[in-house]
Amino acid sequence: MGEAVELEVGGRTVRLSSPDKVFFPERGFTKLDLARYYASVAPGILRALRDRPTTLERYPDGVGGEWFYQKRAPKGMPDWIPTAHITFPSGRSADEMCPTEEAAVVWAAQYGTLTFHPWPVRATDVDHPDELRIDLDPQPGTDYADAVRAAGELRAVLDEFGGLRGWPKTSGGRGLHVFVPIAPRWTFTQVRRAAIAVGREMERRMPEQVTIKWWKEERGERIFLDYNQTARDRTIASAYSVRPRPHAPVSAPLRWEEVGAAHPRDFDLATMPARFAELGDVHADMDDHAYSLDELLELARRDEHDHGLGDLPYPPEYPKMPGEPKRVQPSRARREPSP
Repeated sequence: MGEAVELEVGGRTVRLSSPDKVFFPERGFTKLDLARYYASVAPGILRALRDRPTTLERYPDGVGGEWFYQKRAPKGMPDWIPTAHITFPSGRSADEMCPTEEAAVVWAAQYGTLTFHPWPVRATDVDHPDELRIDLDPQPGTDYADAVRAAGELRAVLDEFGGLRGWPKTSGGRGLHVFVPIAPRWTFTQVRRAAIAVGREMERRMPEQVTIKWWKEERGERIFLDYNQTARDRTIASAYSVRPRPHAPVSAPLRWEEVGAAHPRDFDLATMPARFAELGDVHADMDDHAYSLDELLELARRDEHDHGLGDLPYPPEYPKMPGEPKRVQPSRARREPSP
């Protein structure tokens, strides 16, 4: 695997063992390639992770090996990497890695971290998100082009309800993510309610193209706006994260004018460093903004009052939530006998 090497990142020295271990056999990318990639985009990914409790998606033996999510801070983590104490829906809690320096990302790469999953909160207030995250997830029969069309309408919806601005990025797969920086005034439940309001408005405008149906059997060939990605402990891969697919794609921040012209396969471990060197972090100004959810929450109130549209199902691992409808897929519910 080669002798250990040392990388200088942000004024710190990070030791990398087994630098020649192949992590992406299809492309031949090694652990050293992964670490150098993260060093090359360090200012950008740190902007996405800074002060956020972060779950690590680790592949110690590369994309072909076993993997796991590291929610608790790894043992032996340097004392210069702080942690944040977070509480899960189950009521259990943990101290998660909370990057504040560029070297923390490369340190995590040493342990096979491909993808970083930051919470939408800062360490100073872990109960009030400062980002509304919209996940446009293509379902079977749809692709990135369909997500692009949905993103165009999403941009209009955000602007109409509060003058909100979203920052788009590829998911690293076929989908798109749009992040809206918000003031940390609302709970996870309220932010999720705002996401549901966005999804319902999108359904009204694009009923044949967009859905927020939780059950897969109801989604059809449409883009699923995954409102549950705003629930507590549900996270989305950060900008610049490498995704665990054979060709080593990355989640690429985009400018709105690039959304339709770009394609997810344009951005990978080999191509992103040159883009970053040329353009820098195209989402660098996100932290200069903090929008209000008041108008989206008013839309949610009207949906409930005028149309009887209340809450939607949570993910299966969550405790039953107040006001949540029956958490049973429709086809199964139809088969169950009446009480």
